[in-house]
Amino acid sequence: MSSTVWWEGAEKTRVLIAPDSGCGGNKPGELLTLRHPKSENGTCFLFNNEMLQELQWFKQSYGSWFLGDYISEDGSLYMATPVDPVFILLPIFDEARMKKGENSGKFRQLDEILFVEGYPGYQHLLSLAEKCMEIVCQTQEVGSMKFYRLDNSKVLAWLSCKIYCLKNSLPELDKNYAAQDEKQTLVDSVSIVGEYLKTEPWLKLLYDHLGLKFVDPTMKETNMENLPTANENNMASSNSIQEKANKKPGKQTKQAKVETGSKNIRDMFSRACKKKC
Repeated sequence: MSSTVWWEGAEKTRVLIAPDSGCGGNKPGELLTLRHPKSENGTCFLFNNEMLQELQWFKQSYGSWFLGDYISEDGSLYMATPVDPVFILLPIFDEARMKKGENSGKFRQLDEILFVEGYPGYQHLLSLAEKCMEIVCQTQEVGSMKFYRLDNSKVLAWLSCKIYCLKNSLPELDKNYAAQDEKQTLVDSVSIVGEYLKTEPWLKLLYDHLGLKFVDPTMKETNMENLPTANENNMASSNSIQEKANKKPGKQTKQAKVETGSKNIRDMFSRACKKKC
């Protein structure tokens, strides 16, 4: 890992922590705003020496970062993590083929595909796309011109390779993965890679391709929110015991109304925050 001061002219100087790209010096590279492949929100990426890295900003509430001979007094820094550019370009190439139904879609030139309204940063990735996107595309050459069209079978083969590489690596990184069965590790690997995939169509297609039952990540979050809290469980249990103790033979007692308070986990934290305020 190497550190470098953020480029001159920025409103604030921060420390950038990024893998050494081999370019030497403190040249920060180009900062590009691209669409995140899953959320489609504008996300910052650092493009340096043909390497695409996703930027995340971290800030400590108090104190500062001491990195080598440099101190970031406000405790803020950027972390840059390398990301496979195929993940980032996949949604753009998917849209560009203008696929309808069973139709395979159109072949397009790279400069056409990478022209995305509102995101000029994609045009900086022309040479990178030329090197990496053939693995998931069919290509045709007409004279000196080359045309690309995304191919579903190639995408699924590429994704499967990513999944199985991750599945084999996880047990070496964490003992919890080593203790669980292989199928669950495979599911976990799909879930991790799925952070950079749209549910429609790629995540669903990937589950089907691997012979796994699709689980919608948004449904898992909803189910977690609807789970009763520990307080609710304890109160319900206490109420049941009290009812049994007060119940007399031949006389039916009226069920006591219990105030359950928080309805879900999100409400519990919301109420806790209000009390602190």
